[in-house]
Amino acid sequence: MSKPKPEFQMPPTDLRTPIDIRAAGESDAASGSDAPTSEAPLPDVCLMLRAHAEMRCLSREVIPVLRQVETRKGLPEDQVGAALAYLEVTWIEARRHASETDAAYSTLTRTIGLEECEGDPVYGGACRYRAAVLVLRDVVARRVDALLASPAVGVTQSADEC
Repeated sequence: MSKPKPEFQMPPTDLRTPIDIRAAGESDAASGSDAPTSEAPLPDVCLMLRAHAEMRCLSREVIPVLRQVETRKGLPEDQVGAALAYLEVTWIEARRHASETDAAYSTLTRTIGLEECEGDPVYGGACRYRAAVLVLRDVVARRVDALLASPAVGVTQSADEC
């Protein structure tokens, strides 16, 4: 006589609801509780991820375009306007990442109750990484703003071409 197969149940379809992947009856060793853990990620982890995303955007998207526009190396004169437009678009994306990093930092400082967390033994690493990203952000911002603010930056366009 064979045992009946257990019935398969589909997980909830709402993707916003966390799914507990532990086997039934398995407990959380840290808390001794059988309740599923549905905690949000730790605020320092969120800050590290956001800061890393911003750093990656700056170093892989904005800075290469910025260097090419500044040096004009391999950039034909008729492509300067397009390169500046692309720089502006990548800079908008980088600023979006910056606002997400700043929001994650605010959440962390609000959660731990500290104004500055760089010296904190637990959260200091995330805060120092964010500080390094801020330095890069400020340097890149000055360079991008100077290029985008200067009129025409080597682009000559007559009224007839418009």
